[in-house]
Amino acid sequence: MGASKGQKLSGMQRQVLSLYRGFLRAARSKPTEDRRQIESIVSAEFHQNSKQVDRKNFLYIEYLLRRGKKQLDQLKSPDTIGLSSCNVSSSKKNAET
Repeated sequence: MGASKGQKLSGMQRQVLSLYRGFLRAARSKPTEDRRQIESIVSAEFHQNSKQVDRKNFLYIEYLLRRGKKQLDQLKSPDTIGLSSCNVSSSKKNAET
């Protein structure tokens, strides 16, 4: 019975997955070029953090989740067209102002 369901996720894993899905949903509301850039940045940052963060460092993981939620709230704003995270491309950060 449990073989098809897979492994049960912890509360923190569910939070991370929910945040990741939230970023992808928010990216869908942006223009195609911006959407691809956002998806690329988000994917790279989540992948990097999954490899580099000590899984037992709950304080740091909670900090990353809080920071991610703030970034997601900003991204959901219609005025926001992209992200300036991950040292990828901060030149677009003030392009609209």
